[in-house]
Amino acid sequence: MTAVAQGRGFVYLVGAGPWDPGLLTLRGRDVLARADAVLYDYLVNPALLAHCRPDCEHVPAGERPHRITQDQINAALVERAQAGQIVVRLKGGDPFVFGRGGEEAEALSAAGVPFEVVPGVTAAVASAAYAGIPVTHRGFGSTLAFVTGHPRAERDEDAIDWAALAGMSTIVFYMGRRRLRDLADALMGAGKPGATPVALVRWATRPDQRTVVTTLAEVADTAEAEDLAPPLTIIVGEVVGLRDHIAWVERRPLHGRRVVVTRSEAQQADLAERLLELGAEVLPLPTIAFEPGDAPAMAAAVAALHTYDLVVFTSVNGVDHFLDALYAAGRDPRAFGAARLAVIGPATARRLRARGLVADVVPGEFVAEGLLAALDVDGLRGRRVLIPRAEVAREVLPDTLRAAGAEVDVVPAYRTVGPAVDPAVRARVAAGEADLITFTASSTVTHFCRLFDAPTLAALQARTQAACIGPITAETARQAGFRVAVEAERYTMGGLVDALAAWGAAAAG
Repeated sequence: MTAVAQGRGFVYLVGAGPWDPGLLTLRGRDVLARADAVLYDYLVNPALLAHCRPDCEHVPAGERPHRITQDQINAALVERAQAGQIVVRLKGGDPFVFGRGGEEAEALSAAGVPFEVVPGVTAAVASAAYAGIPVTHRGFGSTLAFVTGHPRAERDEDAIDWAALAGMSTIVFYMGRRRLRDLADALMGAGKPGATPVALVRWATRPDQRTVVTTLAEVADTAEAEDLAPPLTIIVGEVVGLRDHIAWVERRPLHGRRVVVTRSEAQQADLAERLLELGAEVLPLPTIAFEPGDAPAMAAAVAALHTYDLVVFTSVNGVDHFLDALYAAGRDPRAFGAARLAVIGPATARRLRARGLVADVVPGEFVAEGLLAALDVDGLRGRRVLIPRAEVAREVLPDTLRAAGAEVDVVPAYRTVGPAVDPAVRARVAAGEADLITFTASSTVTHFCRLFDAPTLAALQARTQAACIGPITAETARQAGFRVAVEAERYTMGGLVDALAAWGAAAAG
């Protein structure tokens, strides 16, 4: 029984890690799923809010642009919990490492509100790790210090024992960009050599993470010359030199690239995840959605399924919509009888298998022409063929089969429609922030173009290149005015990802 069911509220102080949503702990994910309200800091990745229930209230807190004082945050946590809510206070990094989580816990305890602390990956450790710098290494000393570079105004800064700090092997400063020159001078004044390596990590763990290495004597001037604004993690110590050998994030082939994913919202996850692993920032802009096609035609095809000799699926969506109609009619895969099953490629074959069926024909080239080559077309004369597919599609397959003497029924299993689009993402793409736009079907090209007026589209095409899953889609993109920089040799999602990785690696030199 939950605290809400017992009539009591509860607060979870959850560390979200520095940005990468994969750094959230399993416990953090689980408590987000039960929250009535989440108060989150501006350095928290908003993608984490997807773990919440649809009716969960999202409340921005902390710094810009929704600045709320710490006292107001404390009061809000207490008030909501006393009203019986399950509340998550979602904080960047770890709540008890320069995150004011201790102050919030004190306020909750004083008010008699039950709470739990869910630790997170602290920004200092994550920043260093993602920059290729181990904060501890037995070859570079055995001491480590975390220091806030943004002390409270009423605290005497001379209370910091700079001599002791200068003797530490590795020092990590949080929030120290605005006082960088003072921090460096204080350390050098306490005996830290000016030649000590320093790494400045901006937006750690994000796709646009940037790391600059300099020395303690030059760090302030370097930060200004490189225009390194907050948020910035400052790592001081000889261990910084290991970055030359073990840096990994900024060596990923798509690091710093912004890539638009135009697949439907329901089908974006796999491609987006693989692009993130390659270092890209993904801009999700679904250009298509799907809805069931001609219901009476589908019902007739399901009723007559046993009369067909061959059923051809040309997409994952065709598999899903047709089998959904099959089950809705109270039937199951046995209704296919002796019909052979053909698919256009391995992704469609995998979906068919997941739905309990195994394809008899999977071509080596994943377009209609490849499927025709894999079929014994001459042997289909007089045979009945069913093709459940999109309402609008190329006619190469049915026309060729009919020319060979087959009796072909094309059933509109689904239709492509325009989805709701996030206006913020569309504005970023229109402004030219993307480096590449991925197109996984000709329909994604067509619907993408409909999202923008003619002048905006022309300007966008002049700045942004396209990455296409295969030659058919690439030709559609070229005809629409795009410059195709990437064309997959294997016409699959994996082939597109491989082509993007090769393109990124080549561009990086």
